[in-house]
Amino acid sequence: MIEVDQTAKEEVSKLMESDGYNPSKDFIRVGVKSGGCSGLSYELKFDKSTNDNDKVFENNGIKIAVDKKSFLYLIGTTLEYQGGLNGKGFVFRNPNANRTCGCGESFSL
Repeated sequence: MIEVDQTAKEEVSKLMESDGYNPSKDFIRVGVKSGGCSGLSYELKFDKSTNDNDKVFENNGIKIAVDKKSFLYLIGTTLEYQGGLNGKGFVFRNPNANRTCGCGESFSL
């Protein structure tokens, strides 16, 4: 399962509403693709529907859809939102990653 911390939940809800999505019905789609300086990178977008090969669950009031292949890389991950002097944005805390890049957008196993 992927967890969503409280700060990320609040930011996701605001962004979904501003993009025309309903946080109580629509999904965050989280995925992993090849690329990035560490080999794999995270994908995060909003979606109104799911696919047959998705794992779907809800955490902290946010619905999450993950394709089964990506889910293997993301088990136990927490989605956080951080804001500070170095910028703001979503951060993945992935216990499966052996190495991450400096920007936090890619990882390797």
